Amino acid sequence: MKITKVDVLLVTTANPIWRPILCRIHTDEGIYGDGEAAVAYISSQTAAFGMIQDLARFIIGMDPLQNEVIWDKLYKTTFWGQNGGPVVFAGISALDIALWDIKGKFFNAPLHVLLGGKRRDKLRAYASQLQFGWEMDWPEPITGIPQRSAQDYANVCKKAMAEGYDAVKIDFFTFDKVGEGAQQFTEEERTRLIKPYYLNMIEERLVAIREACGPDLDIIIENHSFPDAQGAVQIGQMAEKYRIMYFEEPNTPTPYMQKYIADKVNIPQASGERIYSRWQYAPYFENKSLQVIQPDIGNCGGLTEAKKICDMAYTYDVGVQAHVCATPLSTSVALHLEAVIPNFVIHEHHVNNRCVFNYGLAKYNPQPEQGYIAVPNEPGIGNEITEQAYRQAQVVVIR
Repeated sequence: MKITKVDVLLVTTANPIWRPILCRIHTDEGIYGDGEAAVAYISSQTAAFGMIQDLARFIIGMDPLQNEVIWDKLYKTTFWGQNGGPVVFAGISALDIALWDIKGKFFNAPLHVLLGGKRRDKLRAYASQLQFGWEMDWPEPITGIPQRSAQDYANVCKKAMAEGYDAVKIDFFTFDKVGEGAQQFTEEERTRLIKPYYLNMIEERLVAIREACGPDLDIIIENHSFPDAQGAVQIGQMAEKYRIMYFEEPNTPTPYMQKYIADKVNIPQASGERIYSRWQYAPYFENKSLQVIQPDIGNCGGLTEAKKICDMAYTYDVGVQAHVCATPLSTSVALHLEAVIPNFVIHEHHVNNRCVFNYGLAKYNPQPEQGYIAVPNEPGIGNEITEQAYRQAQVVVIR
């Protein structure tokens, strides 16, 4: 079996900042596989769109079942692959995922079988990014329904709990208080030492959630890497008494400053969506500064690389929650990996996975029921790009 061509898609949606990057690898036996570069939001989409096109030229004529051989070729012979960043690794990831999809279809087996066998049929999930609300149809595609008052945060968490979730994630620093509007904070307000006004705002929201939702709700604090290490420590130390599940991306990911924060904050530390490849993860394992890693399979090097990263983490007693914020195609891939690994913690169900602008791009749209999401059992990924996605996309074919 040989690779004959690769379709690369830059998809336009009703949300101007949500532009998924997808690919389909075709073979001379009629089997095709689908993949995704998980940079659907904000920026880098056009760069990833071009990156996949460049990388696809290296694999035409190769055997798609030799995913390890292809991975090493893309890493070693493309010059910018070694120690690459998000665009290079997103491109490798999309192609690698598509190769695994082909392999699963060739052997008529779901990915979790090829990865060693699933340990669980369904995965505990958490409601992610509730500061944007928890709706399916956003009145504003970019901001959703901003949560402002402390009561807003309590109410949106109760909404998720009513659907069966017992864990939530919130960036408490995305929107300001009532009276200040839904204003995005300036760089000065989100970095350096944080003013008491903002620390008190975060604490008021935490208190409201705990009082309304009780002690059994797991709360994950998300920082999106905006504060520096000093600000992250301020937030973390303030939050310790509210039994936080873990503290995500407290600052810009670097092994030494992550270690600084971990030493000063008595909350498990999590990061990974901006860490790429096993080489970049290794220092965090060695200095014991992360207790939960969050590799994005569509950005860290694909399924081939993500499995290696998770296995490395297991030797350091580090848990795994895959970062999932793309189309339902990426959700399906993450479910296979999380079903297999022994160090799985919880599955991220991002609010964007509920939004209508993300619907119709994949054949299936996995959604949790009562806080748990089922693992696919169809061959390969168990999902695929739709004709609707092709119609909404700029498509380039590499032969």
